Amino acid sequence: MRFAVETWAPDYGPSVDGATLAESDAEVDVSVERDPGRWSAIAPVAAPAGCVLFVDGVQRIDAWVWITGDDGVAHQGVCASWAAGVMRCDGRARLVAAEVRRGVLCAGASVDAIATRHGDYRPCPVPGTAGDPVSQALGRARGDLEGRVAVATRSHPGGAATEVDGSAPGLLVVDGPLGDRRHLPGAVGYVKTHHVAYLPAVQERVATGLRAGERTPLFAIGDRRFRYSWYLRLPGAATHPWSGVVRCEASGDLSRAEAAALADRVTATLPRFASQPHNDPRAPQNLHPIAGLERELRRRLGDAALMERALRRAAAAA
Repeated sequence: MRFAVETWAPDYGPSVDGATLAESDAEVDVSVERDPGRWSAIAPVAAPAGCVLFVDGVQRIDAWVWITGDDGVAHQGVCASWAAGVMRCDGRARLVAAEVRRGVLCAGASVDAIATRHGDYRPCPVPGTAGDPVSQALGRARGDLEGRVAVATRSHPGGAATEVDGSAPGLLVVDGPLGDRRHLPGAVGYVKTHHVAYLPAVQERVATGLRAGERTPLFAIGDRRFRYSWYLRLPGAATHPWSGVVRCEASGDLSRAEAAALADRVTATLPRFASQPHNDPRAPQNLHPIAGLERELRRRLGDAALMERALRRAAAAA
């Protein structure tokens, strides 16, 4: 019997969700850059970007709460904190933007702001949707904040991603799928975990056969408002076929040539930021700047026990 141990720590779940990935229900076109029968690994010759902005966010549920309206009906909700920030890497890494928000989210009830001695929780809209509307609303709020800090940083001279000589724009890497952040100029989505299979078996073998620093040809996901995507492999011990493989996304508003050039540049740039198992439980996919940004943002959320006690005091006083 042969087996491999995943370097990705089990506390975070698997980097590949399941032994067999579920097929995507989105329309996928694998002929964007190369004919499907000619798919093979691409080793970019592009120069790595001299400046990269990494955008990420964190969220935390500080307390589950019950909201009772004027009609006497109680609804369960949450008081949550979330934050977003930007880490600039241009030879050295520094935090150039960080914002924290706190909110109360409750489906089916009208809520007021909750004031505590350590911060106010403001009402956050929760549209009525299938599944878990509160979790979905919290994710959207965090994503919106990530987009706002990224736009603000792009427009600020001290944070805008330009090369060392100021001659060309750098990269803007957003942790996770692009989603509604696809409108950010030049933004690249960085997906660490795989939940669905976008490629047919023949093309998937190209993705799992990549060597460090190589990428697949581009493929398009979706019909209208589509996005470009590609897989690349980061350096590290390849213990199984998907080890160190990440998926990137770029806006469908780019031309094919622009998207291919961006994919080459990203593939030439990101491997130098890959983490190692001895210093990150999600190595190599959890890039060093993203890990550092997450730690700083969680610190700025404040102590979870302190915020819960503050909420209990506020509830008692009310």
